[in-house]
Formats: sequence, structure tokens, C-alpha cells
Amino acid sequence: MTFKLLPKGTPFVKRIFDLLLSSLALILLSPVMLLVSILIAIRLGFPILFRQSRPGYLGKVFTIYKFRTMKNATDSEGNVLPDEQRLNKFGKFLRASSLDELPELFNVIKGEMSIVGPRPLLLQYLPLYNAEQARRHDVLPGITGWAQVNGRNAITWQEKFTLDVWYVDHWRFWLDLKILALSLVKVLKREGISQPGQATAEPFRGNPSD
Repeated sequence: MTFKLLPKGTPFVKRIFDLLLSSLALILLSPVMLLVSILIAIRLGFPILFRQSRPGYLGKVFTIYKFRTMKNATDSEGNVLPDEQRLNKFGKFLRASSLDELPELFNVIKGEMSIVGPRPLLLQYLPLYNAEQARRHDVLPGITGWAQVNGRNAITWQEKFTLDVWYVDHWRFWLDLKILALSLVKVLKREGISQPGQATAEPFRGNPSD
């Protein structure tokens, strides 16, 4: 596992906080993660972890780790079914409780992510950003972020990117603490988990004026 003590573009105090909090969380939550892993194997099958390439700092690609939340269901021709048909009640619970995000703590320890920052999105979105939106990659991506506590998936893509860039321009250590506190409230209230009619959110297809 590649480990970066101080990833580029990361303030020292933020990195130390990330390492301490993620290490402590992994120790305290290891029984929970073990239980979730067993339940996933029973309810959803293998593999237990979902791995996917995502763009990180300055768009550099890394592999994100999450608990899987969907079945490997296919139609009669072998095509993978839409997300909403593969996402059962157990998978929805994992997403609503944010338990599926716990393996990202390993990404934080490796220095590929931070506890707080813009969410790492799909690689295919990179060429769709305008210059301002692309600035969301000027910091490490996070497990939670300013956009997540201000609407999450219930707001538009343009609103998310505006919030992400605001975070990049206004980062302070106290802001990360505020976002963490608000994130806990959001998880408990289960707010903004998905857009109406979507498993999570409508895919980003570019800006209306482009």
C-alpha cells in the first residue's frame, strides 16, 4: 500500500488530523466493518468491496474503496440491470447510513483522500467541467464535503460544483470541523441521499451553456 505522509496541496494540520481521525475510526469501527462485510457476503454476494478509478488531486487517478451496495443482477441477455433494480433495501440502508463509505478511510491513510473535501466523482466527468468547476481538484477529494452538508444529491450538479470550489477557496481547519459535525447530523437525518427517481443522482452530462 503506497503511503504519502504529506500529499501535495495538503496543509500539514489537515493531514495530521486526517491520519489521527482515520486511524482511530478504523480501530473503533473495525467490529462494525467486519459485521457489514459478513452481511454483504450474505445479502449481496462477493466481492465485498467496490473498487473504482476516480480522479483525485489535480485529476490524478486513484482507486477508491467502498462497500458494495448493489447485486450483480443481469437481464436474460447478460446485460447489467439499471442501478435502481440492483439496489435492494440492504444496499439502500448502507448508503443512507453512509456505512458504504467506511473503506475510504484506507484511501485517507494512503494520502489519496482527505476526511473532508469535494467528493471524488467519475473519470468520464473530467472533460465536462468548465475551468472554474475543474478547480474542485485543487485539493484532495474527501469522504464528506461542503456540498454534502448543503444538499448532497438533492441539489443540481452546478450547485454542487459551486459549493466545492467555495470550499477550495475558503478552507480553514475550523471549516473541516464544522463540516464533520454537520455530516453527522445529515447521516442521522438521512437527508439528500438521492434525487427523486434515481438510485443516487442523475449523471452529469455537462453544463447547459456548453
